[in-house]
Amino acid sequence: MSDPVLRVRNVRKNFGDHTALDDVSLDVHEGEVVVVIGPSGSGKSTLVRCVHQLESIDGGAIYLDDELLGYERRGSRLRPLPERRVAAQRRRMSMVFQQFNLLPHMTVLRNVTEAPVRVHGRDRAEARAEALELLAQVGLSDRTGHYPRQLSGGQQQRVAIARAVATHPRITLFDEPTSALDPELVGEVLGVMRDLAANGMTMVVVTHEMAFAREVADRCVFMEAGRIVESGPPAELFGDPKTPRLRAFLARHNATMEGVA
Repeated sequence: MSDPVLRVRNVRKNFGDHTALDDVSLDVHEGEVVVVIGPSGSGKSTLVRCVHQLESIDGGAIYLDDELLGYERRGSRLRPLPERRVAAQRRRMSMVFQQFNLLPHMTVLRNVTEAPVRVHGRDRAEARAEALELLAQVGLSDRTGHYPRQLSGGQQQRVAIARAVATHPRITLFDEPTSALDPELVGEVLGVMRDLAANGMTMVVVTHEMAFAREVADRCVFMEAGRIVESGPPAELFGDPKTPRLRAFLARHNATMEGVA
């Protein structure tokens, strides 16, 4: 197997007395879809936020294509990078958040083209043509001139995904992208993510959508109390969980789904 695109090594993150990440290590390879599951407060969102350098880490290291993120080595010491270099590293990744974070004063088309043009220096006509293709792929060709307030939550999230893809990231991070949506809108966003996975995008997805994890993931990671408790192919993780903690988590999820049905 090729070298990982992303390497997380023994990462620790504390918020005061609370340990959010406790010695977390993870590799993600080219074209791989890694889905992170676990109860609320287990560290899932903190993990992807640390990868995207929205949160600093208190120990360990994170590498993108073998480049250390957020720090540089000076002899035996690590020094934090200046913000401009952190921003340059962050531009090689994309992140889709729980909230859509679209720019309200810009049309759908401008929301998708702004970063490629302003941040990545792409030709505006070229960026526009690609944005139109991406918006067609997410089923929003007829909404290019609309503003975010004129869209449903599911449509806004699909725009956010198109915007993330438009920058040609090495890896795309999803932080519970359907958690803010009404239940009837979840499927349309997951459908777009399925298509991205099928097209070979390298993805780390934090989600509570177990059916999506089983169907789309190449590998699932179960987190609890800031640690990776179990990791493996979805058929193995869901079909033959090794730890009592994962068995209890899946049993609770199944009971909840049966209650909803």
